[in-house]
Parts: sequence; C-alpha cells; structure tokens
Amino acid sequence: MGEIATFSKGKGISKSDIDEGGITECIRYGELYTYYKEVITDIKSRTNIEKSALVISEANDIIIPASGESTIDIATASCVLKSGVALGGDLNIIKTDNNGVFLSYYLNSKKKTEIANLAQGISVVHLYSSQLASLFISLPIVQEQKKISSFLAVLDERITTQSKIIEQLETLINGVCQELSQKKYWKKCYLRDILSERKETNKNKFPVFSVSVYKGVINQIEYLGRSFAAKDTTNYNVVCYGDIVYTKSPTGDFPYGIIKQSFIKENVAVSPLYGVYIPKSINIGTILHFYFKSPTNASNYLHSLIQKGAKNTINITNTRFLDNAIFLPTDEKELENIALLLNTINQKIQTEKEILFQLEMQKKYLLQQMFV
Repeated sequence: MGEIATFSKGKGISKSDIDEGGITECIRYGELYTYYKEVITDIKSRTNIEKSALVISEANDIIIPASGESTIDIATASCVLKSGVALGGDLNIIKTDNNGVFLSYYLNSKKKTEIANLAQGISVVHLYSSQLASLFISLPIVQEQKKISSFLAVLDERITTQSKIIEQLETLINGVCQELSQKKYWKKCYLRDILSERKETNKNKFPVFSVSVYKGVINQIEYLGRSFAAKDTTNYNVVCYGDIVYTKSPTGDFPYGIIKQSFIKENVAVSPLYGVYIPKSINIGTILHFYFKSPTNASNYLHSLIQKGAKNTINITNTRFLDNAIFLPTDEKELENIALLLNTINQKIQTEKEILFQLEMQKKYLLQQMFV
C-alpha cells in the first residue's frame, strides 16, 4: 500500500474539546468504533480549537485508528468525503489517488484480518503507518473502483435509512409508554390486584428460556448459544403465553431487573429465581410489558420495593414485587385499544428489523464475493 498511498497522523482532540456549537467539524478516533462506518459524510462532533493547531482532512482521506483495545477493532477503516474536517489524535491518515471509498470497503472486509495481525501490543494495541505501508493489496482500475464503491454506498445508505425507520418506531412506542406513565386521571392499580403469582414448577420438563432486555422471553440456547440450566429443571418456574416474568437481576439500564410478557405460544420454563405472574387479562399484561420497557418506569416502580444485599444483590420476594402501583385505565375497551396499538407498532418494528437484517446480510455477501 506504500506504493499507492502516503501516510500521516491526526492531532489530539480530547473529549473536553468537543463543543456542539464549535466552528470546526471534527472526528475523534473513538467514534470510528461507535459511530462511523466505511463512508463518512455527516460529521458527529465539532470543536472550537484553532484550525492552525489541527490536522485537516481532504476529501477522499481514509482514516484508521492508531491504537485500541483489540487487534480486530483497530482494523476499522473509514473514508472521509468532506474536506475541512479536523482529524483527532490516534488516527492514521491515508491519502491516495485511488478511490478512497472503495479502499475503505476493501480494507474493512478482505484485509481486516491482515491489518489486525499487523497491530502490536497487549493491553493496548498500536497500528503504525509503516505497518500499513507494508500491506499487500490488489486493486482494479480506478473507474471500476468508483462503480463498486458507488453501489456499496447506495446499499449502505439504504441500511442507514432502515435503521432510522426502526429508531423512529421505537421512539413512537417509547412515547406511548411515556404517556401511560403520565395519565394521572386513570385509576391507581396495585399489581397485586391485576397479577397473581403462577406457582407451577416444571414437572413436565418444558424447554428452558431466558429473559433479555431486547428479545424478551427467548430460548436459552438460541439466545446464549448453549443451555445454562441445571441438570434437573423440575424446580424451574413454568411460564405460559401472556404471563409476566420478573428477572430480579440487574442488567445495563435496569439496575433492579427487567419485566417482560411472554409471547411464546407454548409453555416454557425459566430460572426458579424469576417471578412469574398471571395477568388479569392479556391486554393488561401487554400494557405492563411495554410500560416496563422504559428503564425509568421500571426503576421508579421497583426502587422502593427492593433491598440491596451484599455484592449489590437484589432482595425481593415474589409477593413483594406486587406491592406497588401504576396508573391504568379502568375501561376494558381502552385497555384493549392501547394494547392493540402497542402490539401493532411492535410488530412493525420486528418487520423492519428483519428487512434491516436482510440488507446487512446482502452487504456482507457482496463484500465477500467482490473482494475475493
């Protein structure tokens, strides 16, 4: 690659230098892992550092992290399509007369493992321009590079649009749930009046399921890759379609555990540590499921019920879980309409996620076939 490119480094822009109202667009190396893909058109960050103290991009520049936590993560290339963007420290900058977008896709697919193998270090790995210069690459003529990169960029744009559709639908469902938490003119209902504990153990040896923040009640092997259940699961709790499951274990944004409704048609089993409850109606169960998707709603409900034990463990009985209240409509028809709305939006989200998955698989397949 040293025969067709020149190499340089970015210049430090710290997190404290980022200013939403800054005069200069900028890219920090950490954003390549979390925000940007192969092509960079819209810039996330801005800074007020004087341009004379910065390294400024030219359109078609390719940037690759110069350091990172793992070798495979560091092998992340992005092409900057805008001139005048400040490029932060710990970024390798590659300039070439070839098509930068094509080279970015090429490095991220065909050459990713080779780049990872070039990186050096243990706790922190480093990638130097001299190592990138030694990378052997095989390129088509520039005109063909342009055609391939344009096609892949269109596919990426479609993937980005699909992701935004999903984000907007999830924002909508969150908005509906937020409305549910603010309907103070509804009746205050204690969960003990609308849920009853299902005290049924797994004597029929139903398959063991887990509960996930994003997937809900899901087959343990499908979700985790293998079963973590005990050899004898007869003391596990049975979950039927429509039941509410409370995990009692902290995870991510849910420090007091997660609450989900089971949409699995057949009976399944879950850990005996989980609480399983039968809702007064399927519609009430659905509303509770979406209401508690909000980390704020879940924390507000559970906070006063829970005692934290040693090592941050959660102490709460299945009965104690029912000792708080939320506001719900008293009219059964209104309950049904709200549940129908939430389910309809959620089904739409699942459909759009499947489309996104197919687009991503199409991109992966094309990259594998193009860069053989």
